[in-house]
Amino acid sequence: MELVRAESLNQAVAEIFGAQVRIDGQRPVYGGDINESRRLELSDGSSLFMKSNRITNLGFFEEEAKGLSALRQTGTIGVPQVLGIGTIENLGKSFLMLEYLEAAPRVSGYWEIFGRELAAMHRADSAPFAAADRGLPFGFEMDNYIGATPQFNSPRAGWIEFFRDCRLAPQMKRADRYMNGRMRKQCEWLLGHLGSYLVEPEFPSLIHGDLWSGNAVCGPDGKAWILDPAAYVGHFEAELAMTELFGGFAPAFYESYRENNPIDSGYRDRKDLYNLYHMLNHLNLFGVSYLGSVQRILTKYVG
Repeated sequence: MELVRAESLNQAVAEIFGAQVRIDGQRPVYGGDINESRRLELSDGSSLFMKSNRITNLGFFEEEAKGLSALRQTGTIGVPQVLGIGTIENLGKSFLMLEYLEAAPRVSGYWEIFGRELAAMHRADSAPFAAADRGLPFGFEMDNYIGATPQFNSPRAGWIEFFRDCRLAPQMKRADRYMNGRMRKQCEWLLGHLGSYLVEPEFPSLIHGDLWSGNAVCGPDGKAWILDPAAYVGHFEAELAMTELFGGFAPAFYESYRENNPIDSGYRDRKDLYNLYHMLNHLNLFGVSYLGSVQRILTKYVG
């Protein structure tokens, strides 16, 4: 999508939707803690969802737009359409405009459908989103963010190599200020022995990357839609582990998922290791309250 540079919101809307369209109203949308979010009501009767931040954060929106477009391209699950991205120069703002999701009542079998559609996304062809043509099927076409933390997606030939180099190692390096000597040794040992715990997947999967209950909403069709991705091509087990981290989804979601994409029995033993990445990220973002969780996972695998 071509980047829009405008002097006002109305100019941005006109460049994206046509000169006859203007903003008739706007109101804040609450829930996020990184960006300012608003619902814009347009003169043609439609609405859109807009995130904005400092102009220096334009790259954040470019990467989010790329992730949303990739997930949407699979045609398997509800993902909001990217409508526009750009800057409002005189305000020093960058923005991302998405279709507005009007919530409808949940359809019957909401969780079963969610599990089936996510399984279909994980089984979709992931080759267009990494560097499979060069024998590097894991990663993504650009780096992005996990929350407010940079996430590195340099393509790798193997999943274990990718998870070590692009997930655990950078977060461990960032978290060094919280660690004592024992934890540093545990981290070093774990990075050198990941192959003793993780397995290479049967096939690479495009995954959302930050899928918890706050990033799944009921959309206009009454089914689950996913948003705010940290997308990359990896092992679908890492996605499932994240869904279980903060309370999890309904049991029917997991039952349906298994029916449509079988899960190896060893996943239960690997789950906490995948979530070490997210616990380290929370430690780096929010501080020492997450140190105990990181210590428990390290001790589980290293002793």
